[in-house]
Amino acid sequence: MTFKTLQFAEEEVAKLKAENRFLSPRVVQSAQKPVSIIDGKEVINLTSNNYLALTDNPKVKQAAIEATLKYGIGSAAVRTIIGTMSLHVELEKKFAEFKHAEASILFQSGFLSNVAVCQSLMTSPEDLLISDELNHASIIDGGRLAKAQRKVYRHSDMAHLREILESDIAKKARRKMVVTDGVFSMDGDIAKLDEIAEIAHSHDAFVMVDDAHASGVIGKQGRGTVSHFGLDGKIEIQIGTLSKAFAAVGGYAATTQSLRDYLGSVARPFMFSSSQPPSVAATCLAVLDILLNEPEYLKRLWDNTAFFKGELKKAGFDTGNSETPVTPVMIGDMDKAKKFSNRLFEEGVFALPLGFPTVPKGKERLRTIVTAGHTIKDLEKAVAAFTKIGRELNII
Repeated sequence: MTFKTLQFAEEEVAKLKAENRFLSPRVVQSAQKPVSIIDGKEVINLTSNNYLALTDNPKVKQAAIEATLKYGIGSAAVRTIIGTMSLHVELEKKFAEFKHAEASILFQSGFLSNVAVCQSLMTSPEDLLISDELNHASIIDGGRLAKAQRKVYRHSDMAHLREILESDIAKKARRKMVVTDGVFSMDGDIAKLDEIAEIAHSHDAFVMVDDAHASGVIGKQGRGTVSHFGLDGKIEIQIGTLSKAFAAVGGYAATTQSLRDYLGSVARPFMFSSSQPPSVAATCLAVLDILLNEPEYLKRLWDNTAFFKGELKKAGFDTGNSETPVTPVMIGDMDKAKKFSNRLFEEGVFALPLGFPTVPKGKERLRTIVTAGHTIKDLEKAVAAFTKIGRELNII
């Protein structure tokens, strides 16, 4: 099928390919497991965000099945019309308790959670949104959709954050919101949330933390960075994602009751997108129960993380400043990163290469994530493959 009016698309694709930016995802043909069938080959999966290895958990799957049988396959409406189901209300209450907040509100994705909050709270040119330079694309896009002025501080540079908050722009702002990832998704380092909160609050700004890669991963019982730093009750807005440790899809904001009520009346993603299927809400309730009552999942995740990081470093790889299960293997060249990933796949290991614009030019890498479901044998095999290919490509 050919349209003269869409010929530009061919040109754009050709440009992407020439710049090594064209994406052609591999296809998973099994459950998203620590060892998965991808493009017809059984491989150790080091690319999934399935931190607790719960996507195929029998208890979680049974919860989804039972909810589907009782409530059907979908909500058939947006939350503000008739798409609010009892499972949504129950899950919001449980997430508020989990995050030690007054209330929470569900969104259809983690991406939309960030967009909704930024767009809904930063509504005037007199407002100021201040963001870490390595924040997720959803925060960047949320800021673009907001009407506020925007300032970006150098990654985890507290002096620069303070400088912005002491500027004339900040002093004149009606509202000031400091936004940070809790765990940075490409580097695996943890935000200095304790320092961010102190600096922000001393300048009458409020804080929003996106705990996409922290919820279910760090803090007491996986409660996130607020718990990790002992800041319960001191961070105004906590964003969580349901597509990673929670093995489903969706997102939420945990905050005060009044802000939750406000978002429920004005947040466009909440008002104009259908709510999650009942099976998703039930899945997340089951995962919450596991986090609160089965600590062995988190222990295995962190034991595996320590082992894998340690072995990669022994082999001579640069894993950056990672402090979490997100472990980059720095390459510095996209062609070489792609070759490395393809060779790993041949050896039975899947680790995705990442380049611009996901990461800055010159910071190309393989990003790996171990899970609670990997065995030591899996990780030993993976490290052996990394070491073999790293030597082949003169990376180590």
